[in-house]
Amino acid sequence: MRGAGDSPRYIVVEGPIGVGKTSLVERLSERLGARRLLESADDNPFLAPFYNDARRYAFQAQLWFLLNRFRQQQELAQWDLFRQTLIADYLFAKDKIFAYLTLEDHELALYERVHALLQVRVPTPDLVIFLQANTDTLLHRIGVRGKPYEREINREYLEELNAAYTHFFFHYTASPLLVVNTSDIDFVNRPADFDDLVKTVREARAGTHYYVPRG
Repeated sequence: MRGAGDSPRYIVVEGPIGVGKTSLVERLSERLGARRLLESADDNPFLAPFYNDARRYAFQAQLWFLLNRFRQQQELAQWDLFRQTLIADYLFAKDKIFAYLTLEDHELALYERVHALLQVRVPTPDLVIFLQANTDTLLHRIGVRGKPYEREINREYLEELNAAYTHFFFHYTASPLLVVNTSDIDFVNRPADFDDLVKTVREARAGTHYYVPRG
């Protein structure tokens, strides 16, 4: 979606629950004058039941997310990315992370068939920003934001999810990737940290890069 030497026009911010995806999307969109594409996880009617009984509600929750994400991605075709940057808080391809953690083999087989049909019709980002944090930090941030259904998330599940994200993006090559350890910076409360991160985002090119804070 961009030419050589241009700044990325379609940016995705990714990472596990509680890492700060939405906060960064909001700040980046304001700085870059970009439109936001935010996932409405709270609208998933199976999410709260899933955290109470993962085995019973995993497939319903997963399929709802997959179809809702696809619907949003199809709307991208109507946006003029040559005139305005777009920043999203999820990557369509990462949907598989949750599927492999939660679905039984027969459910996963059906999910894979649906995902394969939809994936070919989804645009590829110009840049993916992968936010990292250790499990203790994620648990703390989840507690601070206080979403009722997230109180049921246990440490074991979050550790598995965190490890799955790291594994997924270690092998991700579909678009340029910027890996940011959020324990090294505070882009919400320290303006200098955010300014430096924005500069890195604008200069991001092909391949995988690891963000190194100033100083």
